[in-house]
Amino acid sequence: MINPDFLASFLLASFLMAVAPGPSNAFLMAQTFANGRAAGMQSAFGFALGGVIHTFFAVIGLSAVLKASPTAYSAVQYLGAAYLCYLGFVMIKSTFSQPNTADCASDDKPHVSTSKKPNVMFQAMMTEVLNPKVALFFIAFIPQFVDPSLSSATFQLAFFGLLYPIFAFPIDCTYIYFGDKIAQFFKKYPHSQLWIDRVTGMVFIALAINLLY
Repeated sequence: MINPDFLASFLLASFLMAVAPGPSNAFLMAQTFANGRAAGMQSAFGFALGGVIHTFFAVIGLSAVLKASPTAYSAVQYLGAAYLCYLGFVMIKSTFSQPNTADCASDDKPHVSTSKKPNVMFQAMMTEVLNPKVALFFIAFIPQFVDPSLSSATFQLAFFGLLYPIFAFPIDCTYIYFGDKIAQFFKKYPHSQLWIDRVTGMVFIALAINLLY
């Protein structure tokens, strides 16, 4: 059983949080700018899977361990930041190893980074899973909507935890749609793809720095 009033409040709060620009939106937009709409959709799926994993962690109590242990929190925090830095440096490095002819390729030809697209969903999922702030979100925000007067608090926690990524997914798709439109505009100009990739790499590094604070 779910309290209808609590459900309505949860949906409203989730909508406001999903719409508000944040690190996950920046990651989505960066991937869409660099690799196209397909990569953006893979990122959205990756974040949704990350939300499912965090829900599982919250239900079994692992997220509470991060909250109670500064050492565990810091370990996951630095691991997540290192992973984002790695993605950023790889993205930037790839722009310096591309042949010059790739700069002037026609718009109907795939970008050289297309081969990396199958890994985008995994990258997004790992970015979400290795973000301790997201773990704390799931154990600080979601329990507020659990009605203690109803049976099975665990079921309610799992329900709201799984509902959030499902609810946020279409909002992420909206970011991807407009991000792809903006990217297509810039790709009409020579050399723009290289700079899009470099900016994307810098965004990943900036997200890593943001994760540490």
